[in-house]
Amino acid sequence: MKKITTAIFLWALLTFIPAQAMAGVSIHVSIPLPPPILFALPPAVVVIPDTNSVYAATDIDVDLYFWNGWWWRPWEGRWYRSRHYDRDWVFYNQTPAFYADVHHGWRGYFDKRVWHGHRWNYEKIPYNMLHSNWKQWQIDRHWEVKRKWNVHNYQPPSRPGRKTTLKPRPRPEASKIRNERKQASPTVRKAPSVKQGQIPPTQMKKSVPGKPSGLSAAKKPNLSSPVKKGTAGRPK
Repeated sequence: MKKITTAIFLWALLTFIPAQAMAGVSIHVSIPLPPPILFALPPAVVVIPDTNSVYAATDIDVDLYFWNGWWWRPWEGRWYRSRHYDRDWVFYNQTPAFYADVHHGWRGYFDKRVWHGHRWNYEKIPYNMLHSNWKQWQIDRHWEVKRKWNVHNYQPPSRPGRKTTLKPRPRPEASKIRNERKQASPTVRKAPSVKQGQIPPTQMKKSVPGKPSGLSAAKKPNLSSPVKKGTAGRPK
């Protein structure tokens, strides 16, 4: 009997105690952070064409981007971001939205100073200038609208997410409708010009048979009665 009791006690001890001990243990999966990038000076950047204000550091061998107030870098298939370009990297659990617009061969275009066959007169933007102006540049779409990313004679391809001004197509019947309106509208004639001393045609009366018209109807002075000489202007 004692052997059975001891066996039951040992079985309970081995069954319940490890389960209770495991209940208070939390499992943490640590994601490795990328190695730091050493800079002698804060990095200058270049805005990448065909993007919504995406900047890239061109003087280093690894990809380092600036967009929307954050520094971004890919490493070993994962993305990280930070408010600083050289520290405090935090794992980002998805591909950032801006990266869909970044051309995979932008470094080759940068080395040749050409973008899709057009001369690319890029300018390197100092770190302080970037942090002082990036927000207003993004609001105004400074590089896309005003500067065309400094690409000579370049027309960016239209994309669904990009704001473009579309002109309405003329309807085929538009010219026909305009012609019909012109024909239906009454013709307004200009009033004829009248020279000084001439009676306007609108004031001229139609001639009636047997009755003089115009000036002929007015009384004419009687020139047949002689005027006595020496009597005009003499006091009586």
